[in-house]
Amino acid sequence: MNRISLALFFAPITLLMLAGCQKGEEQAPAVIRPVLSQIVTPRRLPGSTFAGTVQPKVQTVFGPRTTGLLVARDVDTGDVVRRGQLLATLDPTALELAVGSARADLANAQATLANAVSVERRAKALFKVGTETQATVETTEQARTAAQASVVQAQAALAKAKEQLSYTQVTAAFDGVVTQTGAEVGQVVAAGAAVVTVARPDERDAVVDVPDGDALLPVGTPFSVTLQINPAMTVSGKVREIAPAADAATRTRRVKIALENPPESFRLGTTITASLKEAAVEQMVLPATAILLRDGKSFVWVVEEDGTVKSREVITGPTIEGGIVVTAGIDAGMRVVTAGVHSLEEGQKVKFENEARS
Repeated sequence: MNRISLALFFAPITLLMLAGCQKGEEQAPAVIRPVLSQIVTPRRLPGSTFAGTVQPKVQTVFGPRTTGLLVARDVDTGDVVRRGQLLATLDPTALELAVGSARADLANAQATLANAVSVERRAKALFKVGTETQATVETTEQARTAAQASVVQAQAALAKAKEQLSYTQVTAAFDGVVTQTGAEVGQVVAAGAAVVTVARPDERDAVVDVPDGDALLPVGTPFSVTLQINPAMTVSGKVREIAPAADAATRTRRVKIALENPPESFRLGTTITASLKEAAVEQMVLPATAILLRDGKSFVWVVEEDGTVKSREVITGPTIEGGIVVTAGIDAGMRVVTAGVHSLEEGQKVKFENEARS
């Protein structure tokens, strides 16, 4: 049998084998991938502690409203002051001379006015008997009006000079305690310079620096604040203010906790420890292996009811012990793949093995 005959003989057999293989491939079932997964449930973040200090809620810097030589500072750090109490004094010599000059100008203006009034009266009397003209009377009236305006101007100048003189005295605007001094006697201080800092001791905050990743504390979050020198002294407090931006150097945010009726032992500057109360914050926490990073965004694979997976974009928060906080993108009760996220495809069917439970 020649080669042509052999080829014709085996050709139908080859075609049958190829057709059978192709039919087998078409009927092969889709591979169901086993994965680890967990049901998403809210998790209570553990209470955290932060070191800080007691600081006043209201603190004001007092300084002169004019430039001059500081000749007296009547208070020091730690002094208790009352409203209206003198804190510091500048050299008033130049401004006292200005007040004297303004008084002299006022006296001169008042004398000029008195003379103008007298001249006006004489002119009107002579006009009645016919020995003075109407033009002269009108001229004296104008002179008297100008003299009155000069008196008003001189009075305003004197008031201004006295006001400037009062700027040499720095007084307290409220009752408080001196927390800092910024200038010494003999210095020339500029207008608005910090000379004395006074704080209200009645309202106090516990101020702590919280790592930027942990700053998930909403305003009103309760804290327990304890004195480091006496742990038995504890008061409650609530977050009243959170810095809008983290410090560029330390990557921390300043958090102010308003203390509720703190005792006298919580003095300004005292070192404290602020502890976040349990169950204050609840968040969704997933293992780091559940997060898929793609194009600068974070995704997770959510298992649908039919057993297929679908990617869902999420917003992640800080890394904590046991996983990564997910602040948005998933809801409680969803099943999320926790391992092998880089080898899955959209719509792929999966099955659960060694399920990780939250």
